[in-house]
Order: sequence, then C-alpha cells, then structure tokens
Amino acid sequence: MAATVTVKEITGATDAKTYTLVATDSPGRYCTADDPAPGTGNPIPIPSSGDYYSYWKSHCLDLAGTFTKINNIDWFTDGTLAWTLGTGGNILVGTSTATEDGCPDASYDQAEGTAGTTGETIDASHSYYAGAAGGVVAATTYVTGGRLPVDDYDHTATGKTKHVVTQVQVHDDATQGEQADETFTFAYDEI
Repeated sequence: MAATVTVKEITGATDAKTYTLVATDSPGRYCTADDPAPGTGNPIPIPSSGDYYSYWKSHCLDLAGTFTKINNIDWFTDGTLAWTLGTGGNILVGTSTATEDGCPDASYDQAEGTAGTTGETIDASHSYYAGAAGGVVAATTYVTGGRLPVDDYDHTATGKTKHVVTQVQVHDDATQGEQADETFTFAYDEI
C-alpha cells in the first residue's frame, strides 16, 4: 500500500486554520481575500502607480495512507510565467535563511491586507519570512533541476508538511484580465 498525498491550501485565523483540498477540477486562484475558492471575487486590481499584491497563499502536503517514510519535499515551477503582470510583476515565493524554505505549520500566518485592493507582502508581514529570517524570490527561479527545498523532516506518520507561501505582485503597467493557468509541483521521496 502507498501513501495518499494531497495538496491543501491553508486559510483562516492562526488558531482556527482550515485545510482545503486543491484539485485539478478546483485549482487555486490568487485574489485579494483570504479565500481558497474566490471564483472571480476580489480580483487583484492594477494600481495607478507602484504595485499591488494578492493575499499570500499557503500550501502544504497532507500525508495519509500507509507508508514508512516521506521526506525530501521540494517545490518547483516550469520556469516560465505567461501572466502579464507588468514591469517587475511576478509570482513570489517565501524563502528562509534556514536549511529548508518551508514554513512550519506552527508558524502559519493568516493572509491579510485590504480586501479588494491589495494584500500585505510576505517579506514585510509574514512572521516566518519577514526581516532577517527570510524574504521572497521569483517563483520561476525554482525549476525541476533547482527546486525549492520545503521540508527535509522524515515524516513517518500521517499529517501535514511545512508550507510553501506564494503571492502575486501586479505592477501599474500590467494588462487587465484573467490569466492562463500555471502549474506548481511538489516532489518528494517515499519509502
């Protein structure tokens, strides 16, 4: 028997967080609310100057089923971004000065900002990544040959892994409209 591994998005207050399944038929959508399924509500507007941000999104793996050990959890993109987010616009991912960049479940922070306008930035407001402990990098930096190390812990029982925290940055010269789907990938070793 093998492990059952699903991707979950974490939302809600720190002491009452909710884990929502991310599936092919219900992918995530960046917006300006702490909402795992906003539909077309609270889109990220184009600012008149400077940048606006989505609320950040936290994702983890939910480990279930029968397995001996799961470890070496990494995350990556295909290295390209087809979105028209303007000069300097990007998808950003939180990084840490620790050996691995994943945010421990106990360090989860609820995404906040001004709903309908902009989110707070990961590198300034997320307690795990703000300041000297970390920052943000363009998500497309991490590809199959150079993955983001998320969680090196030897998971020997069911539970949640460390989180990957991402957000969208939109510059004032962005093009309005719905963007094409992008795929982010988790990889791991299982015994």
